[in-house]
Amino acid sequence: MIGYVTIGTNDLQRGAKFYDALLAEIDAKRFMEEDTFIAWAVAPGKPSLAITKPFDGNAATVGNGVMVALMVESPEQVDALYAKAIELGAMDEGPAGPRGDSFYAGYFRDLDGNKLNFFCMT
Repeated sequence: MIGYVTIGTNDLQRGAKFYDALLAEIDAKRFMEEDTFIAWAVAPGKPSLAITKPFDGNAATVGNGVMVALMVESPEQVDALYAKAIELGAMDEGPAGPRGDSFYAGYFRDLDGNKLNFFCMT
């Protein structure tokens, strides 16, 4: 149901470098790019993630309670992607591991403080 998610950044090039490296791990590539935003997807027509400088010209701020969850295929992918995010400078918000009987996730904040996770259903 989700078409795309956009999160704010105050440094587009720094954010682009972070997401280029992180999302390459799941074969996502840039598919849209202008001077104020960049979007990545694994294939045309699939949900995408974008970073943008806010349209109103104000500083990007983190939405309290907002989180982007990116689905992957296996706990091993969650582990690898969570570790990659931390390696790239993300801040831990809950290490990769099981949450309940059938949910496996790793939580982090990107370089701008946006909260994301990688997860899979087990």
